[in-house]
Amino acid sequence: MAKQVVFGAANIALACSFLVLPALPAKATDCANGQILLGEICVETEEAASTIGRMVEDSKDRFDLTAAIVSVEVGGTPVLTEAFGTSMAGIPARPEMHFRNGAVAIAYLASVLLRLQEDGVLSLDDHLSQWFPDYPRADDVTLAMLINSTSGYADYVNLDLLPLYEDPFRQFQPEELIEIGLSQPMACDPGTCFNYAHTNIVILGEVLSAASGRSVEDLIDDYVLAPLALENTRSESTPVIQQPVLHAFTAERGVLEDSTYWNPSWTLAEGSIMTTDIGDLLTSAIAIGSGSLLAPDSYSEMVAPTTAGLAPFSNQTYYALGVLVTNDWVVQTPSFAGYAAVMAYLPSEQIGIAVAVTSGAETPDSPRPANTIFSEIGAYLAPETAPGIGR
Repeated sequence: MAKQVVFGAANIALACSFLVLPALPAKATDCANGQILLGEICVETEEAASTIGRMVEDSKDRFDLTAAIVSVEVGGTPVLTEAFGTSMAGIPARPEMHFRNGAVAIAYLASVLLRLQEDGVLSLDDHLSQWFPDYPRADDVTLAMLINSTSGYADYVNLDLLPLYEDPFRQFQPEELIEIGLSQPMACDPGTCFNYAHTNIVILGEVLSAASGRSVEDLIDDYVLAPLALENTRSESTPVIQQPVLHAFTAERGVLEDSTYWNPSWTLAEGSIMTTDIGDLLTSAIAIGSGSLLAPDSYSEMVAPTTAGLAPFSNQTYYALGVLVTNDWVVQTPSFAGYAAVMAYLPSEQIGIAVAVTSGAETPDSPRPANTIFSEIGAYLAPETAPGIGR
């Protein structure tokens, strides 16, 4: 039987407490030039890069990955940006190659939502009925519940309802995805459970457009891409990926096949289905994780444990507003049709990590290799604040 595609964070355990850390200035250290501070120890940057490179090579072999691209920065110092493996047979993977960034755009949408709140256009506490009064329980569902997946709405990603594998190139429209999701019984009353559902994000995209009078693509460009000068990140209305392309492969339909151009139109809100490269992914990790795109109060709202207590605790890990927080790391973990990635930032140590991988014939579903690579690098760079996922 073909396995179900999982896109973004799912089945995430939540924690009961979190120390909100504001965006911090560059960290002053006594390390010499050419060194970085790991915990309390100064390490040669080249030594750290070599160690990380060996970790990635080992994981690539261990998980039968076709490619892995990694970029790491510590305290504003670039440590490593390197590609391992191949894009296709005979074509080496390269750091400048582009790939789908998937659920990273959920963090972008959260940033847009909070910026629109700062501008007085809407509020996290606004109810869905203000724009879509006919949706189930619209009077009880808030915008905060949509972005942190506590609305209770069902996920339309069900192979019986959404036959993704019959035609992976099919173009879906937001309204049909929403209709499928809302036609199913709710997982719980609004605000009483965490239930990761793509339905929430597609609805949120429609709300952001209706409230602002602008497309989601334009909102992301103005509030995220332009301020960060992300020239290699773009929204796409078709399965196109800008050149050069990191090819993806998957055995989800029972045989290993090139899935690079499988249509991602079912995955997120229209205008937030995007591609990127490893440099822009790292820049995004640092900006989202440090709160540089938001006012301090908005950043505190983004990373606060508002969903804590709705699921068992695990490793100080919980889902916040469009991001996962794990032991103080601010993270997103997209996965789609042979592509997987992680963007992560640890504010207290100013450590940014970006990972993108593509699957091979024997790549396991669990643990997710991209998560493991991130977690092993994170534990090496910040042993006292190791991530709580992926290992």
